Amino acid sequence: MTPSLIDRIQDRYGHTIYRHDERECRGCDADSWQNQPEPTLIDRRPVVLDPMTAYQITSMMEGVVQRGTGTALKDLGRPVAGKSGTTNDEKDAWFVAFTPDVVVGVYLGYDKPKPMGKGSTGGVLSAPIVRDFMKTALADRPAIPFRVPPGIKLVRINPKSGLRAGTGENAILEAFKPGTAPPDSYSVIGASDAPLTVTPEADRAVRSGTGGLY
Repeated sequence: MTPSLIDRIQDRYGHTIYRHDERECRGCDADSWQNQPEPTLIDRRPVVLDPMTAYQITSMMEGVVQRGTGTALKDLGRPVAGKSGTTNDEKDAWFVAFTPDVVVGVYLGYDKPKPMGKGSTGGVLSAPIVRDFMKTALADRPAIPFRVPPGIKLVRINPKSGLRAGTGENAILEAFKPGTAPPDSYSVIGASDAPLTVTPEADRAVRSGTGGLY
C-alpha cells in the first residue's frame, strides 16, 4: 500500500479529477441501475504475503489479546489482535493493536532511555492506553470479524499438549493450512499390542513434513 493524505479530489460537479486508488473499477460508470452485475475492482498490485499465512499471524495476535500480554483489550468486546513489546530493563514499552479497519500503536519511554521501573511492560503500560483509545474510536462502528481466507482449517487444540482437543478438554481454536493440522488420532509404538492407527493426515505429515505455522 502506498500511503497518501489525499484519497480523492472532485470538481464542483462531482466529477473525480484525482483518485489515489489506482485499481480499475469495471462497471462503475453506469448511468442507472438496470439489474446489471455489481461493479468489480481489478487489483493488479503484487501480492506480498500469502493470505493464509497472514490470517495465521492475525489469529496468533488475537490469542495475545485473549490470553496473553494484551488481555487489557478484551474489554473492547470485539475482534481485535495485537502484540506487546518491552526492551531490556523496561526502557521501552509499546503495544500495537488492530481490527479489520483500524491500527493503533502506542510507545512509552524516556527521551533519554532509562529504566521506567520493574514491571513497566508493553502489556501493563501501553495496552490500556490502546484500549481506551479504541473504545472511543470504535464506539460507533460495528464489530467486524477478521476474514478467514479459503483453505484455512480452524481446529480445536489443547493449549498444553498442542494436540487436537478431545470432548470436554480445555481448547482454543488454531488456524492451519491444508495438510498441516494435527492428525485425528494417535498411537504410541510399544505402548500396547494394538495395531498402529495412522490417519491420512498423519501419514502425509510423516512422509512429507507438516510445514506451516504453529
